[in-house]
Amino acid sequence: MLRNYLKIALRSLWRNKAFSAINVFGLAIGIATCLIIMLFVQNELSYDRYNEKADRMVRVVFRGSVQGEKMEEGFVMPPVAQTLLAEYPEVEDATRLTNSGGNQRISYGDKSFREDAVAFVDANFFQVFTIPFLQGNSKTALVQPNTIVVSQAMAHKYFGNANPIGKVLTFKGGAQPFKVTGVFDKVPVNSHFHFDFFASLASVPDAKSSSWMTSNYFTYLVLPAGYDYKQLDAKLPQVVEKYMGPQLKQAMGMSFTQFRQKGNDLGLFLQPLTDIHLRSNFRGNLEAGGDIRYIYIFTAIALFMLVIACINFMNLSTAGASKRAREVGVRKVLGSMKRQLVGQFLLESILLTMVALLLAMVLVTMALPVFNELAGKNLALDFAAKPWLLPALLLFGVLVGVLAGSYPAFFLSSFNPVTVLKGRFASGKKSSGLRSGLVVFQFCVSITLIVCTAVVYQQLHYIQSKKLGYDKNHVLVLPETWMLGKHADAFRQQLQQDPRVLSISTSGYLPAGNSNYNNFLVSLDNDASRLMKTLRYEVDDHYIPTLGMQLVTGRNFSKRFSSDSVGIILNETAVRAFGWEKNPLDHVLSQSDNQGHKTTYRVIGVVKDFHFKSLHEPISPLVMTLGSNSGSVIVKAKTTDMAGLVASLKERWSAFSTEEPFTYSFLDERLAQTYDTERKTGRILYIFAALTVFVAYLGLFGLATFTAEQRTREIGIRKVLGASVTNIVGMLSKEFLKLVLVANLVAWPLAWLIMNNWLQNFAYRITIGWWIFAAAGLAALLVALVTVSMKAMHAATSNPIKNLRAD
Repeated sequence: MLRNYLKIALRSLWRNKAFSAINVFGLAIGIATCLIIMLFVQNELSYDRYNEKADRMVRVVFRGSVQGEKMEEGFVMPPVAQTLLAEYPEVEDATRLTNSGGNQRISYGDKSFREDAVAFVDANFFQVFTIPFLQGNSKTALVQPNTIVVSQAMAHKYFGNANPIGKVLTFKGGAQPFKVTGVFDKVPVNSHFHFDFFASLASVPDAKSSSWMTSNYFTYLVLPAGYDYKQLDAKLPQVVEKYMGPQLKQAMGMSFTQFRQKGNDLGLFLQPLTDIHLRSNFRGNLEAGGDIRYIYIFTAIALFMLVIACINFMNLSTAGASKRAREVGVRKVLGSMKRQLVGQFLLESILLTMVALLLAMVLVTMALPVFNELAGKNLALDFAAKPWLLPALLLFGVLVGVLAGSYPAFFLSSFNPVTVLKGRFASGKKSSGLRSGLVVFQFCVSITLIVCTAVVYQQLHYIQSKKLGYDKNHVLVLPETWMLGKHADAFRQQLQQDPRVLSISTSGYLPAGNSNYNNFLVSLDNDASRLMKTLRYEVDDHYIPTLGMQLVTGRNFSKRFSSDSVGIILNETAVRAFGWEKNPLDHVLSQSDNQGHKTTYRVIGVVKDFHFKSLHEPISPLVMTLGSNSGSVIVKAKTTDMAGLVASLKERWSAFSTEEPFTYSFLDERLAQTYDTERKTGRILYIFAALTVFVAYLGLFGLATFTAEQRTREIGIRKVLGASVTNIVGMLSKEFLKLVLVANLVAWPLAWLIMNNWLQNFAYRITIGWWIFAAAGLAALLVALVTVSMKAMHAATSNPIKNLRAD
């Protein structure tokens, strides 16, 4: 029986090659898109789940608010880990990590390399995180100070094939040599941090600090299995008040209760480890994470794409039903049961789906390299690493085949044999209404995606072209010039004398890309009750002119005034926040350190607001102080030959015989990297939206074909009675244009809700104009009209005698 079914199925598919090819191609695109998105979503959701204790691990984070200014940081104070471990029995273990040791020059013998992936961790780090050890004892490797464990790749890089255990690595900059006590495989790709070196935190004196007023330690806790972390979270305010309160009072002269009564708050909170990658918006995260909202968006696109592909299958199958109506009638007269016919048509559907699945896997294999480049991933259809994948895909294919073929199977098997044998095949109003509803759904999804894509494009263009309050063009950033040592000043003097250089500034505080900025808790006009939180930039006297910033009032820093060491320049937002709009130059700020020593700063100028964070966040109060920060050298060029200038700078750098490599970046490129996630997501959205719209129009082609097949005799009669081609095309097109109009009415409010919610993530955003919806609707109408008109034109220009003879 099955063999006979297969023969009939193959003959039917071959006889209707065009329909079969369109069915297979449309379904393959839908399945391929769905598979790629599912691989992406599965990868994003897998972050940090490699840890054996992942389901009971949390990170301690810091949140605060001072006079309405919020602080959110992924790191906390040095004593937090041990304090929580001692105070609460439900904390089974606690460990810390700090990346302050990053960007190190590490040497062994005559080999010397600059390494960024360096972290300092507690001795129990490898008992908390599941990172496989290859050599050494993971429990004792980092107990002693000045010990270090390295990845297998780094062991081979520095020591070749020699045994790395016991070897000594030297850190440039005065740090004690570190003895290698272990080798680990590598940190898994789907982790929220990636380091090649883990050094003992016992080597860092600050790690033993009892200060609750400074923070730089990523702290992780292990809780009991099945324990709700929110129970511990509710207890943390008591610890903060108990340990931070006395230090706060010593520094600011007020109790923690008084501090809170003024509308301020500081606190520790817990975040599940598996939430860090997708649900983190904290300052100082170890790596840029994803966004759970994009996971929802892409999952919805995958489901819609699959549903649309299945709808296309149904419409195209039923569109060819008239060609098989007599076959069904004959088989029913000869005794075929309905279940046999259903089985036959379902088998054909599954067979087509399997061919589509095979083609989809080929398309996925071809598309993944391009997708990986766009998304910054390394996804693959790896059947060896994931033995469950092939059975899952086969089951997926069967389910899609059943889903896509169920309606055509029951539709075709329900024909009345007497009616169809007499040549009076009709589908009925019920099935016609269903197909129309499916087309409305397809166009609703398509129009929504067109609107969403247009809004994403506009927002990305807006944030890239918005005036930022500083000049990002022709600005070079040379990081860490302190590595030149005693030659640093000579190098900067040479830069200043270059005729292609307009000005230079030395500061590690940059308004674009990864940069420094410190929290600055100050009292206004020496009044301890008027406490404000700002951010602090430490700059030199050339910083403002080099970056093309504008002073609103007052003056810039100057070496001529020794008093400028306690001078400050505010941005306009700070002036408004402090209530000093009338005459800001008459005011002072004061700050106390942990020992209660107070420094008073006098306002000497106000700089026009500039965006020193991404446009996701509003401009916040900023204080600039004068300092000799030796971080980056910022070079403002007055030449368009940037390549020639860079080559000259590299030559001068090398002339000082330093072993440090010359590195640089452009300020506008650093700014672009800030929105790298949005750009990548936007590109992926454009592609998937285009594919979804394309597959949706295949469905429209199916329904147009079906309608033309159904009305073949009507078209012939109308032509014999004198109807023109235009009349017939208009008659067939009118029905579909109504469906597209209905789809627009549904899609427009849906698209507005989705994109209005997405835009809330940006403090500075576009207004969604009505014309975007009108353009998307018009585009859908035009494409629908062209698609339907092509099929209608073919039907209208065919020989009416042939149409009247049709079965």
